[in-house]
Amino acid sequence: MFSTAFLDLPALQGASGTVTLPGSKSISNRVLLLSALCQGTTVVHDLLDSDDTRVMLAALRQLGCGVDVQGTTVTITGLGGQLKHHDAIEFFMGNAGTAMRPLTAALAVLGGDFTLKGVPRMHERPIADLVDALRLLGCKIDYLGNDGFPPLHIGQPSLKLDAPIQVRGDVSSQFLTALLMALPLSAKTQDIVIDVVGELISKPYIDITLNLLARYGIAVTRDGWQRFTIPQGCSYQSPGTIHVEADASSASYFIALGAIAEGNSSKGSQGDGIRIQGVGADSIQGDIRFMDAAAQMGAHITSGPNWLEIKRGAWPLKAITLDCNHIPDAAMTLAVMALYADGPTTLRNIASWRVKETDRIVAMATECRKLGATVEEGPDWITVHPLPNGKHANASAQGQWKAASIHTYDDHRVAMCFSLAAFNADQVPVRIEDPKCVAKTFPDYFEALFSVAHTNANHIPVICIDGPTASGKGTLASRVAQALGYHYLDSGALYRVTAYAALQAGLSLETNDEARIADLARTLPVRFEGETVWLGNEDVSDAIRTEQAGMNASKVSVLPTVRTALVALQHSFQRLPGLLADGRDMGTVIFPHAPLKVFLTASAAQRAERRHKQLISKGISTTLDSLRADLEARDARDSSRSVAPLKAAQDAFQLDNSSLSIEASVDQVLTWWQAKQPF
Repeated sequence: MFSTAFLDLPALQGASGTVTLPGSKSISNRVLLLSALCQGTTVVHDLLDSDDTRVMLAALRQLGCGVDVQGTTVTITGLGGQLKHHDAIEFFMGNAGTAMRPLTAALAVLGGDFTLKGVPRMHERPIADLVDALRLLGCKIDYLGNDGFPPLHIGQPSLKLDAPIQVRGDVSSQFLTALLMALPLSAKTQDIVIDVVGELISKPYIDITLNLLARYGIAVTRDGWQRFTIPQGCSYQSPGTIHVEADASSASYFIALGAIAEGNSSKGSQGDGIRIQGVGADSIQGDIRFMDAAAQMGAHITSGPNWLEIKRGAWPLKAITLDCNHIPDAAMTLAVMALYADGPTTLRNIASWRVKETDRIVAMATECRKLGATVEEGPDWITVHPLPNGKHANASAQGQWKAASIHTYDDHRVAMCFSLAAFNADQVPVRIEDPKCVAKTFPDYFEALFSVAHTNANHIPVICIDGPTASGKGTLASRVAQALGYHYLDSGALYRVTAYAALQAGLSLETNDEARIADLARTLPVRFEGETVWLGNEDVSDAIRTEQAGMNASKVSVLPTVRTALVALQHSFQRLPGLLADGRDMGTVIFPHAPLKVFLTASAAQRAERRHKQLISKGISTTLDSLRADLEARDARDSSRSVAPLKAAQDAFQLDNSSLSIEASVDQVLTWWQAKQPF
């Protein structure tokens, strides 16, 4: 997961490949609570690992449930409808609506001394209609802040079940879901009837609830979408094991991607389109109907029991007008798809957007305008006009694509939707602020996107940091890479790793084995994580930092075929979203067109002192004078060598860090980098 302050998406040109989705948030949190209300043990497979599910798991532990997490498999030992203790408990619910609403109802029916709080935005999300319904039932619930909003205090109920319970359906389907999941606890001697007041929105989410209740032994009957009856004498029965479907709303981003992006023509038909694993057309989740809307816009979609394949069909996409009541969350993706359409697209019946993680109508309108689009909005609708789509531009397209920094409002769907804007025809980049907000439902979303997206190498940014030995370029480069979420290349380590790998393979470091060493170097499975160097699954950081390893690196570095192979390997590190490369010739030879080049220097005395401290900490005895002499001699050799000499690129920024902290050096490089961005 990217935990950087922002993530810059370069202009992306196409996408192809396979994506495996995480488990559904809606199903995951429902299953966790239902398992907690059962007697006995339920094994939940393929559970979503996200902020929202962690909130629910933490709450269940507080209630006294047994919770055993093993990867994506979680074993829940339930309460059997009875609290194990009656101590006062305070729950922190974050911004997890799928945990807050159902848990409020369940706790209110069970009774106790409970306080439920969340982040500030949770305290702005209405809950009055659920509370009103529970109060009419005889539940004891008090507001601790503003009436109608969390935080809440829950006490002991005096349940009254002789009349139908009324709940509004036009604000959030989560209110009805919460009641449907809580009230079977009280249906021991009579049927319990719930009447929906007004139009029920998000009906597919109620379908999910009813489907899962049936899996747990609760057969709710419904009269249309207005009346629901929980049968007398029902009780929760564990299904033993249950599997969580992949998240259909998360599928919307990749369905849209397949509709928008060109395939990889270099791979022929095998590289065309996006295949989504984990969810198919027969999903119990209402958001799977997003694929119907995408098809209306021109996407070519085929499906199986657990997969979807999406290819670009009509281009530009076809403008639509759609009632989105059935796909309220996934419909946000349509607003970004509309930028690629042949006319204005209008999404209606989306009033629920206003009470989600943020006011999503305002958010989508604001951020689409930043990209250059014309947008109109109303109480429960939004109209998005397209932007030019290259050679397929149309008369209705207005303005032009603009590079934009997208504010994400701590809303995972905003972040994921607007990542699709990076495929624009004007080839401008897009910045996603606070990318870690996707942890709510899809922590590895951007990694999944980059695994299938492709673009020209010249669109993938590279920052080069060159400099002499012991100047601190490795530490600086890895810190900047971490701050930007970029890949990291320690070019000097490649020669050390090559020599190490060659010796491990039984090769000599002489000309007679040059061809075999070069072959090995071309496919060297090396990667850098911070200042840790991995060769396959082996941490070789210490093994390649010895004096002997340095001498071995010098031996392979003079072999021309090996150097050529390593140039190609270094180029392969230029991957999305960007690269931070350090060495002696990164900006002059390997990446001469890098948009930012830094030449890092420090006095020989300062570098000798740093190296001395480093060696002493490792128990290696040496002297400052000898180290300084060695560094000065190495500087002279590196600067005068005929191939790729150590020198600053003509357009490099000079940075002398003799008296600078690493933090100050990082800030300076980031300042230079930001000055080159269009945001």
